[in-house]
Order: sequence, then structure tokens, then C-alpha cells
Amino acid sequence: MVQGSRRRGRIFIYIALILILGLVLVWALMRGQLGGFTANPQPQNTAAPQEEMVDIVITTQPVARGTVFTEGVLTTIRYPKKEVIEGTFFTNISDVIGKVAKIDIAPRVPLTTSLVVETAEGSFAAFQVPQGMVAIPIPIDSLTSVSYAPQPGDHVNVIVSMLFVDLDPSFGTILPNQATEAKDAGVPEETAPLLTAKVDGQGENAGVQGRAELDPTLNRAVYVVPSEAQRPRLVSQTLLQDAVVLQIGLFPVNQLSGAAALQPTPTPVPNPDQPVPQPDATTNLPRQIALIVTPQDAVTLTYLVNNGAHLTLALRGAGDEQRVQTEAVTLQYLMDQYNIPVPVKLPYGNQPRIDILNVPSAFEPTPVPR
Repeated sequence: MVQGSRRRGRIFIYIALILILGLVLVWALMRGQLGGFTANPQPQNTAAPQEEMVDIVITTQPVARGTVFTEGVLTTIRYPKKEVIEGTFFTNISDVIGKVAKIDIAPRVPLTTSLVVETAEGSFAAFQVPQGMVAIPIPIDSLTSVSYAPQPGDHVNVIVSMLFVDLDPSFGTILPNQATEAKDAGVPEETAPLLTAKVDGQGENAGVQGRAELDPTLNRAVYVVPSEAQRPRLVSQTLLQDAVVLQIGLFPVNQLSGAAALQPTPTPVPNPDQPVPQPDATTNLPRQIALIVTPQDAVTLTYLVNNGAHLTLALRGAGDEQRVQTEAVTLQYLMDQYNIPVPVKLPYGNQPRIDILNVPSAFEPTPVPR
């Protein structure tokens, strides 16, 4: 019995040793696998793809509008080919030499086809008119030009004011018509009966055509004629929005694009021994302004100027491209919108009598401080 107990004890020992060895083996295997996951792989040396580059032409110094390009103001730089739009950039200096700068170009600016023109003929002004647009002048004074504030490159609105009258569509003349007597031409004039009512008035046997009205006091018809010529009716409305100013005043004569760039006039140094001349506010003021507009707007402006319309400029804020729908202003709109009443007829009034408002002159010289 003792031997049976010893035998069982050895079996238990063997089993325990087998379990311990199995656990050690499993631990070793798991450690090896974890080590495989955490081991830092050696980086492989892979060559980065080489980006394809091309040459583009840039300026090396400021180039004034109208200047002919020479090799001394041009150079090339490397530029990613994928960023180059075909036909936009110049890739060879020889393709630019002899061409003309369309606008003022700063240094190190890539040259594109929109900055360069082929020929040096023509005017500087033509280079500043975008394709599809035209330039046209309109008359101005100090009141219609925002006190001469607009300068080339500014954006303005154009407001038109027009006067309307009633016309006889058959005659094409202003109403009322003139009336005179008409007789039967088939009989002697002395005995010919009148075919129309005779209206005595202005001219030879002619008077202003009126109308018959029933007088409530006399209870009889009277013939009423106007006391004055027809009064025109005024209307004002925004005509154009966001027109670009090309020039205020006259352009220099014979300012060709191939000529040398204009040099600024040197400022004279004042001589303390000589009096400083005072400027005259009424002389050397511009009388026209050139605007860049669409071809159709140019035709419209031409018609209005030839038709005697009054054009007024309104200066837009820098960078403001907003379009605002405006309402035409008439006397009725003014009275209704701004709550202006018709003055009541009173048994008293001002003395002396005032028939015309005292409006200051638009060109009244401003005193210059001494």
C-alpha cells in the first residue's frame, strides 16, 4: 500500500513537471511573437519622385506701360510644369523681346499673354481698355464730377436727368397747338364762311389752342388758353453702374505707346524772394471725363449727350462692386417718398417777393489762404 502511494506521488510530480514545461514553452512562444510585432523595421531607402520643372519668363525690374521689352529687363526661373497652363506663360525670353508692356509691371512678375501686346503702335490709353469694352468721353463740371474727385482707375455710377414735354404726334411739335381761322377756298375770301372757330391771339391771326370750360359762376362756356408755355417734367435715374474712369480731362497729344515713358514734372523749388502765384479756381479745370463702358452703353451715352440730357457722376467706394436697383425720381416720387407737403395758401407771405431760389454758382472761386 505504501508502494501504491509512492507510485501515485511520482505520477503527480511528472504531471506537474510536464505542466511547468508546457507553460514555459507557451511563454517563450508568446514572447517571440510579441517581439516580432514590436521590432522596428529597418527603413528602406526609396528615391523621391523627381518633379518636372520648366522655365518661365519674369521681369527683373519695373516695366512701365508701353515699354518695349529688352533682354536686360527679363530673366527665367524654374517653375513646376504641372502648374503651368499651356499658352499662358512665356517660356522663352526671345518670345518676349520686342513686344510691349500692356500695363505697368512690377519686378519678378511672371509674364503672361495678357500683360504683353505685339505692337508698339497706338496710344497708351488703348492698352487700358479691356477687350470687349470701349472708352467714351462725357462732359463734366465741378458739380457733375463729385468736385473732380474721380481719378483714373476709379469706379463711378452715371445718373441721367431728362426733361419731358407733351407733343402732338402728327406735327411732332410741343403742345398746345396754335389755332387760326380757316375759310372755304372755293369762294371769294370776303364772302367765304368760317369753317372753324376764330381764336384771336399771338402772331398773325393765330392764337394758342385752348379748351372750352363751363364757368360755374356765369354758368356759361368760356374759352381758356394757357398763360405760358408748357412746363417740362423732370426725371432722374441711375443709368450706368460701375463704369471705370480712364482719364479726367484731356489726354496728352501724340502720346504714342512706342514713345518713352512719361516723366513726372519736377516740382519747382519756391524762391522766398518771389511771391507765390495764387491758383485761379476757374481756369484749367477739366471739362470732360473718359469712361470705360460696353459698346451699347457708349451708344446710349452718345445719344443722351447729343439730346441735351444732364449726366452726373457718383463716385463708388474702393472695391465696391455691388449693384443697387434704384427708383426713378420725379416730383411725385419726391413728394410721396420724403413726405413733402404742398404749401398751404396763406393770407400773408414773404417780402421781398422771391420767385427764383438763390443757388450758389458751381464755379465760384474758393479763397486761397495766404
